[in-house]
Amino acid sequence: MECRHCASSLEKPGDFCLVCREANTAAVVLEAARDRATITMLADEDDGPVDTRTPGDVDESVLGETTITTTPEEGENEPVELRNFAGLIGDEIQRKRPEEVYAGGTRAVIRAVREDVHHSFYRVDDDDPVRAVLDRRGDRALDVVETPPAEKIGGSHTTLIGGRSGMQAIQTVAGHPHVKKVIPGPIDAGGKGSQSGLRAKVTRADDGGNVRMLIRDGSSVQENRIVTTARDREMGERIRTDLNDVLADAEFQ
Repeated sequence: MECRHCASSLEKPGDFCLVCREANTAAVVLEAARDRATITMLADEDDGPVDTRTPGDVDESVLGETTITTTPEEGENEPVELRNFAGLIGDEIQRKRPEEVYAGGTRAVIRAVREDVHHSFYRVDDDDPVRAVLDRRGDRALDVVETPPAEKIGGSHTTLIGGRSGMQAIQTVAGHPHVKKVIPGPIDAGGKGSQSGLRAKVTRADDGGNVRMLIRDGSSVQENRIVTTARDREMGERIRTDLNDVLADAEFQ
């Protein structure tokens, strides 16, 4: 494949061009199983047709795909093998330098890859994740908030439920690129006790696209308002799904 900007030769489809220093891949779709991962590279929606398209491509935005395999280990060797597998996946993603990464499949693999790359990361659960992402990209148009997570937390209630764990849960949500602000609410200590430790869940979006996160720790509950960049309930629901997936990956669900 040639660079879409300067026509220089690229080693792999969708690679970042080291000649003109321009990206050719706007988004990556990761389909992760425990022993196999497929990375599909997508061009920007506004780019022209891809000359290297082959019969059977789902869209002209698809630049190509790469498959990475591993032999899963068990016992004490598994953490190292999983980390190496995630590292290979991360290396492929990094060489594309995409704006966004969409991922579906095995949570353990996705969690390990998320720790290895530093891109906007979204979960997608669909039988055809590439098609789902292509459909989703057509109408997402959401602003990205670059503010650091700690600076997004504010409001009149400064006490957070669960101490350090509660702060980690809130910062996990605040780190999402479509979250503007997290406003902690009062703590209700009259709930039903739980022995499962601190748990967090994001609830249904309102008409303006904003959501709320409930954090439970023992018999205490705190409701936190989350202001998003969504403009309606539908887009707010997509952000809600992303946030719950992030919380699940961080083992708060």
